Amino acid sequence: MNRRALAEGRGRRSETLAAWALRLKGYRILSRRLKTPLGEIDMVAPPLFGPVCFIDVKDRADAGAAALSVSPQQRTRIARAANLYLGSRPDLMARGAQFDIIAIAPRCWPQHHADAWRADDL
Repeated sequence: MNRRALAEGRGRRSETLAAWALRLKGYRILSRRLKTPLGEIDMVAPPLFGPVCFIDVKDRADAGAAALSVSPQQRTRIARAANLYLGSRPDLMARGAQFDIIAIAPRCWPQHHADAWRADDL
């Protein structure tokens, strides 16, 4: 099996683990691997109350490194894709947006970094 296929499988497992962790916290998963013309969002998951969360899942050897691995370019791309997604869903747009990171590391429970950045900070 080639490296790309291995990375793809690891990414899917990490996203599944992140989705289960969010469900246990009361989030509803609306979309996984959402592709838009402006970019891909790993997960869209609003909590029962509050803003719609656009979540980037990062799998690294160290959870701290995972949380810090979202570049400014990735943040901009995710924010633009989120804006496009919300633009077509007025019921969700009223709730607002929040950008989160879920850090996945070996032998650790997924770490949810809520409100990791704001679109206006970009």
